[in-house]
Amino acid sequence: MALDKIGIAKRIAQELQNEWYVNLGIGIPTLVANYIPEGIEVEFQSENGLLGMGAFPFDGEEDADLINAGKQTVTIMDGGVIFDSATSFAMIRGQHVQLTVLGAMEVAQNGDIANWKIPGRMVKGMGGAMDLVASAENIIVAMMHTNKKGESKLLSKCSLPLTGVGCVTRVVTNLAVLEIKDNQFHLIERAPGVSVEEIKAATAGDLVVPNEVPEMKI
Repeated sequence: MALDKIGIAKRIAQELQNEWYVNLGIGIPTLVANYIPEGIEVEFQSENGLLGMGAFPFDGEEDADLINAGKQTVTIMDGGVIFDSATSFAMIRGQHVQLTVLGAMEVAQNGDIANWKIPGRMVKGMGGAMDLVASAENIIVAMMHTNKKGESKLLSKCSLPLTGVGCVTRVVTNLAVLEIKDNQFHLIERAPGVSVEEIKAATAGDLVVPNEVPEMKI
């Protein structure tokens, strides 16, 4: 059975390591903050100027002045700080963030990512995405394996305008966990109940499959 968005976020949360600074992009990545493993302490950073971002607030407890980069209301942890965008991007560009989690429309087998624009559609801009992909050394993409038409989003080459080149290290989808290395997708885990054959059929790029592929533990 394929994962839903929460399942993807839970699996990515398992990648967190103690005392990391982590940037969460818009969409599925924001959910990761709700599923921090027990015994792990991380600091979530939002490029609009927030360090120490917490989980989403409960209904009725929202503070309209406390938002993330996607304009969603969030909470702030004890000791969290708010600062200007210049300081925030100095932190990003200075490579002080150990993990960046982003959504994407397409990922190529060489690690290219397209996540900001579909030609012909109006967009406000790419926000901090270009700075994040240019500066981060550890980028995990959270996305659905295929688009609404059932077409693969894991490609040999991106067809949409690129956000970054050769920067993605790992992809977690509703079907699988894949590592990008040697210009190929390497299948690491499969979603519970999902077969290797289903993953192969949904992956347009080159896919390396080991003899045994364990199921994700969510």
